[in-house]
Amino acid sequence: MTPASETPVIAIHDLHKAYGSLEVLKGVDLIAPRGHVVSLIGSSGSGKSTLLRCCNLLEDSQQGEILFEGEPVRWKGVGLGRHPSDRMQVTRMRTNLSMVFQQFNLWSHMTILQNVMEAPVTVLKRDPKEVEEKARMYLDKVGIGDKAEAWPAMLSGGQQQRAAIARALCMEPRALLFDEPTSALDPELEQEVIKVIKALADEGRTMILVTHDMKLAADVSDHVIFLHQGKVEEQGAPADLFGNPQTERLRGFLSAGG
Repeated sequence: MTPASETPVIAIHDLHKAYGSLEVLKGVDLIAPRGHVVSLIGSSGSGKSTLLRCCNLLEDSQQGEILFEGEPVRWKGVGLGRHPSDRMQVTRMRTNLSMVFQQFNLWSHMTILQNVMEAPVTVLKRDPKEVEEKARMYLDKVGIGDKAEAWPAMLSGGQQQRAAIARALCMEPRALLFDEPTSALDPELEQEVIKVIKALADEGRTMILVTHDMKLAADVSDHVIFLHQGKVEEQGAPADLFGNPQTERLRGFLSAGG
């Protein structure tokens, strides 16, 4: 377990996010300590994916603090006009927070190996030979080392999502952010991806996981946050949340099957 005194990889305090007059996040706190898995659960529209995108600065928030390894995001403007003021800071933070999306987002005109190598070579300016070695290692790690020269269209959905995870790992980030990584997959392909996520959790990687899969959240998480209508309704260790929910809303959500 991470010592309580250690600076968390991601810390969010009193975050508010709106799209025009629609308030999506209404003062959310989140702490992701190093080596911990934090899962975000809640019904569709509760703000889970928006919160994850705010973590990675893919979305601007209107109020509250976001800190990466203790360093606060610097902002300019207020309210709906608030934006990060330092683009270099945003790039640095984003390259250390690799995101895996629901829809794999692989480039169709590149082989799987090229997809995995692209960002470390072009964004981080790393040596292509070293990157290729690491890319092949990560493809092996997720179980598709034999697909390095294949095109994305030749792979199943589960294989494409594992390639997307290898691509995220090849950036060697401080944290991995997963946005519903299995929801676009058939059940048998879903299991391939869940196996990889569990293995990454066992390695002690820092992860924030938005998921509809309560079993996955229970199995891999150190901490689970239940969002309801843009607020943290309940949070705690998975055994407590799933075994003894305290609020009527969480009980209803779990009894409805998530």
